Amino acid sequence: MDYGRDSLWMLPGYMDAVLRAGGTPVMLPLTDDADAVEECAERFDAFLFTGGPDVGPDVGPDVGPNGTKPDADSITGSGATLPMTAVADSKTGSPAGDSTAASDAGATGRSEVLSPERDRMESLLLPAVMQLDKPILGICRGIQFINRYLGGTLWQDLPSEHPSAVEHHMNPPYDAFGHSVSLVPGTPLAALFAGRSEIAVNSYHHQAVREPAAGLEVMATAPDGVIEALWRPASRFLWAVQWHPEFLYCVDTRSQAIFDVFVAAARGE
Repeated sequence: MDYGRDSLWMLPGYMDAVLRAGGTPVMLPLTDDADAVEECAERFDAFLFTGGPDVGPDVGPDVGPNGTKPDADSITGSGATLPMTAVADSKTGSPAGDSTAASDAGATGRSEVLSPERDRMESLLLPAVMQLDKPILGICRGIQFINRYLGGTLWQDLPSEHPSAVEHHMNPPYDAFGHSVSLVPGTPLAALFAGRSEIAVNSYHHQAVREPAAGLEVMATAPDGVIEALWRPASRFLWAVQWHPEFLYCVDTRSQAIFDVFVAAARGE
């Protein structure tokens, strides 16, 4: 959501990579209408949780409706109720306005734009899709949101909380490699890239998965130990990666392969 231009937009790489894989991409409306979100969950075949702004500090409450920490095995379908008060300055694009925006900036350690509206919608969409066991792919913010909503934790500001020599916030162009990741043997990602123990990826983020939620397992890590990919064995298909295959798919067959298996799962293959 672009607050300065009061508009919704999508990077074409997500759309084009899905098209290349044989799927038909559709951008969903940004809404907190639970019935509309439920209808989307029922009508479409698979769901891509894309990159974007930071995951807000109110996503993934520590105590769920049944008195337990929500996780990938005990999700009830009711998302967090999030405040809709953080806005962005129309000139700078930075959070502005009331104390909510100020506390959000403090929680992340940086003045990153947050999107409570998107947090709110995705907190309705994720459990609805999981209950229907439809394929899910998370990218960058997507892996962070899925993990945090399901009860995992995040590095809120990787450079200050987990400093290392690995560059996790590369400069453009993003259709280039930034660092390598090690694949965990026996995981679906390792099977997809059979014969490889490492692959090169791009990298542009400052939040990251710290502790995986219950039910999620690690598929790849960076040289400094940062978690780069997760999956949920109990789901038909729930994968999430920290890097950006939507920028690499034109120059890297492995990046396109991630979209290929995602669309194949949508077909039931």
